[in-house]
Amino acid sequence: MNWIKRILISMAILVLIGIGGFVLYNVAYAMGDTTGYGRGYSAGHNVGYSSGEQDGYNEGYVSGKAEGYDQGYDLGEAEGYEQGYDEGIQAGLGHGYTLRDPTYEQAVIFLRRDKTDRNKYDEDSYVCSHFARDVCNNAEVEGLRCAFVDLRYAEGGHSIIAFDTIDKGLVYFEPQFDDEVKVIINRSYSRLNNYRVTFIDDTIIDILVIW
Repeated sequence: MNWIKRILISMAILVLIGIGGFVLYNVAYAMGDTTGYGRGYSAGHNVGYSSGEQDGYNEGYVSGKAEGYDQGYDLGEAEGYEQGYDEGIQAGLGHGYTLRDPTYEQAVIFLRRDKTDRNKYDEDSYVCSHFARDVCNNAEVEGLRCAFVDLRYAEGGHSIIAFDTIDKGLVYFEPQFDDEVKVIINRSYSRLNNYRVTFIDDTIIDILVIW
């Protein structure tokens, strides 16, 4: 009987050892799993974050640089063109105007709107050349090409203006009255245009058109 008791005791011990080992295995497995997960997560997070941050930085830098370059180039090209165009116009013409020859109707409308003819003639300070000068300047402001015309007489002369109209050719105007006038070599300016002039021989001997 003693040997049977010993066998049972041995078997019970083996069972207890087996149960204890199984419990310890589960506890160790759980601890190992938790520790491994924590360490793996931490390590993976750090590596992934660093790698993702670097990749994101590189991609963002490249994309941002390219987009910024394109936008900067477009803006710089537009502003550079406008500035260069303005400076080129000023360098070529001396001002910012682009002059054009008007139609006959445009010239007439401009003269009707222009107020130079309302200025008072003064023998000492404001004469025909001043009228012609001011009309030419005012036409230029509106982008119209206007000529200063010097009529040469045997003694003295007279100043008027002209437009090289695109539909009727060169047309002369008297800036003091805004009248369209005729000018012909060896003919009296006043008689050609029904003006009364008694103090000078205004026969035209030369016509100087200055643009």
